[in-house]
Amino acid sequence: MLTIIRSFSKHSRLPIRSKLSQAITQAQMSNPNLFKKGKSVPLQFFVSGGVLLLALQSGTAMADTPTDTAATAAPETSTTTPPVVKVATAPDKVDAMIVTGTRRSGGLKAVDSASPIQVLDSNTLKRTGQPDLIQAMAQNMPSFTAQAFGGDTANLTLSARLRGLSPNDTLVLINGKRRHTTSNLAVLGGPYQGGAAADLNFIPVSAIDHIEVLQDGAAAQYGTDAIAGVVNIILKKDTSGGSFSTTGGQYFDGGGRTGDASVNAGFAPNDASYVNVTAETKFHGRSDRGGIDPRVIDNTNLNKMPMLTSAGDYPYVNHISGDAAYHLNIFSVNAGYDFGNDTELYSFATYGEKTANAFENYRMPNRLPDIYPLGFSPKETISEKDFGVTTGIKGKILDAWNWDLSTTYGRDKSSIGVADSGNVSLYNDTGSTPLDFHAGEFTATQWTTNLDLSREFDVGFKTPVNVAFGAEYRRDGYEIGAGDPGSRYKEGSQSYPGFLLTDAGDHSRNNKSLYVDVSGSPIDKLKLDIAGRYENYSDFGSARIGKITGRYDFTPEIAFRSTISNGFRAPTLAEEYYSATNVSPTSAFVQLAPNSPGAALVGVNGLKAEKSQNYSFGFVFKPIPKATITLDAYQINIRDRIVGSGALYGSGGAINSPAVTAAILANGNALDPTVTQTGINIFSNAVNTRNRGAELVFTYSSDYGDYGRVDWSLAGNYNQVDVTKINQAPSQLLPQTLLDKVAISDLETASPKSRVNFGALWKVGPWSINLRESFYGASSEFGSEDGSAYYETKIKPKIITDLEVSNKVTKSVTVTLGANNLFNQYPNKISSELLAAQRAALDNAAVTVYPSFSPFGINGGYYYARLNYTF
Repeated sequence: MLTIIRSFSKHSRLPIRSKLSQAITQAQMSNPNLFKKGKSVPLQFFVSGGVLLLALQSGTAMADTPTDTAATAAPETSTTTPPVVKVATAPDKVDAMIVTGTRRSGGLKAVDSASPIQVLDSNTLKRTGQPDLIQAMAQNMPSFTAQAFGGDTANLTLSARLRGLSPNDTLVLINGKRRHTTSNLAVLGGPYQGGAAADLNFIPVSAIDHIEVLQDGAAAQYGTDAIAGVVNIILKKDTSGGSFSTTGGQYFDGGGRTGDASVNAGFAPNDASYVNVTAETKFHGRSDRGGIDPRVIDNTNLNKMPMLTSAGDYPYVNHISGDAAYHLNIFSVNAGYDFGNDTELYSFATYGEKTANAFENYRMPNRLPDIYPLGFSPKETISEKDFGVTTGIKGKILDAWNWDLSTTYGRDKSSIGVADSGNVSLYNDTGSTPLDFHAGEFTATQWTTNLDLSREFDVGFKTPVNVAFGAEYRRDGYEIGAGDPGSRYKEGSQSYPGFLLTDAGDHSRNNKSLYVDVSGSPIDKLKLDIAGRYENYSDFGSARIGKITGRYDFTPEIAFRSTISNGFRAPTLAEEYYSATNVSPTSAFVQLAPNSPGAALVGVNGLKAEKSQNYSFGFVFKPIPKATITLDAYQINIRDRIVGSGALYGSGGAINSPAVTAAILANGNALDPTVTQTGINIFSNAVNTRNRGAELVFTYSSDYGDYGRVDWSLAGNYNQVDVTKINQAPSQLLPQTLLDKVAISDLETASPKSRVNFGALWKVGPWSINLRESFYGASSEFGSEDGSAYYETKIKPKIITDLEVSNKVTKSVTVTLGANNLFNQYPNKISSELLAAQRAALDNAAVTVYPSFSPFGINGGYYYARLNYTF
């Protein structure tokens, strides 16, 4: 796998002859009669091989050519042929029709696609313990990693990422239509910093027929956000029957108590229509995996505040390190009506409400002794409402042209609160303070309208040429609402100050795009697809992007495929305009909006769009019946990648910059005078990065007669991220740098380079046993107390076992018992040197003893039971 990556990444023009020679040898091995003496070699073999390799070479040169034109986005359908493999399901499902990556009417067989796609069906998603779509995908896809723990409000909206890139680089579609994003930005440092992608957990798992994940750059096909790939969620369209499911579980070591109930039903109001509805309710309890806060065992503090020992759970009084508690209610509907004459009206929608709260750092008794004589533990709260609706009509005109006109509107609003807190300055100045605050609110909206047209032309090729083109108009909105007066008075409410009037604002932009896509087979066994897109953003100008995809089937058993594309991602409005104050008991850091007056004082003047080049090369191999192997190597180059800075100190750091303090004042912030460290964080186009990797998927089905059937699967991902360039820090910040060792490690090493899933699903009579062994490679992250010394936390490789046993009690009732992380494995703890430095400084950060970047979480094993009833 590594050899393929290294040779692939050189982009040499010399080895074309050797590559053809290797291809001939491999084809001859799979079909000895192909080049038998006396038998002519098929001309199309050389033509197609040359076309594919020349496309690779010319595409590389094109992508490496610098351009000042911003790259751009694309609409909600695509003409590339993505290769699909069912994960953890029966391999014969690879013959299922897919719609992602192709604009051909009627779709394409997964096994015949030309870009890597993995497909997760509804049963696979249900065979994961926690009723959580992000976790269900992460447990089944090695290249898809889920966030285990977030800081501040990010702990209330966890996200995920594909191929080690930002969550914002993966586009989410529902039934091929763009999904709106969350309003809750992940602000604090870590590998998911800056994430404000679609919140997958507002989509009921029971509503999903299957998910198609295109693991390839697809900005030319689907538009901005699709640098890492595309997640296309296909909803059920069943017109009869349904299911009811309920599950409950909790962590082996306590906390995380979870309950979920969902119902799905389909019906047909008449012969020409369908309606499929799903409702789900879920709750999840807190967990606590933190250590001792060094402030509460310090002798000096104990002498001053002897009542500390009477605080609840002493000395484990700080509960910030663990899951948030939440209650989620979600609903979805998918419907359509066939007018006849190839014309159909369709519509689908989702609606959800979530309330959640998470502990913040413990405040000592001397903060508000009259109100909280034993100290207090503030909680961050969120009340979130999310909905999206799509309506469209599609059909065929003149018996040749397929057309699809649709419009989609989505909105996510999060109201942020602080409970069991207080404002110290307000109490000192007025003699009273609220204990609960409205800290502000975020609102994200998106309205997208698409027109897509396609038809086939017979031009003498092996197959008709499919020509597709269309247009898209999108309007994005992002609003920050100020907190109530008490939450923003002076330093604000403890643990989470309210948003200031200078933070508040209502921002919007629009984007217009055109695309064209041409695909066909010029000769036998060769498939080509060329896509181009033009986009124009009201705030970032225009961009032109493209993609070339090719596949050649040497024999029915072996095929090669490759893609070359460039991409573009405009900054999210949240990345551009988010501004707030992030505090702990010992520090206060201001998150500056990149285009704010304060940011200009430290030399940052707004954001640019990211630009990318994607290359992939792989093969599909069917060595024996019922077995399929795919291997794809890839490289993703991103220029001017948008990342969060490291800690930039104004005071209390090993190195401090006067410009940082000036920027804080220019932003209108009044910081808590009792903290020992102050500074800023800011998003910027700080780096260029390169991802190199490979993905392997193997599926096989074996039948043992009376002993049942076993569906075997093996999926692996190797992904290495390198920072190839760090843009020079503005002179105002020197000698500090935009990215410290912590921020660089979040990009390069915080996710494992390698991950492998082995799965076996055994079905015999009424019983089924699903076993999954997941190998996680090593990962690491640097940490520092004040920027003077950095210590590396390392998580060693781990194997996590998931096991589920089900029995079909009756034709309609199935009972399941299972465990995620069966043997209760934990990651390695935070570096002892870093913990020692934090404890010596009486830093509350020492409460975090397990690394939040752990790819398999910090809570240990989760055990559950599930009851499913079908009708």
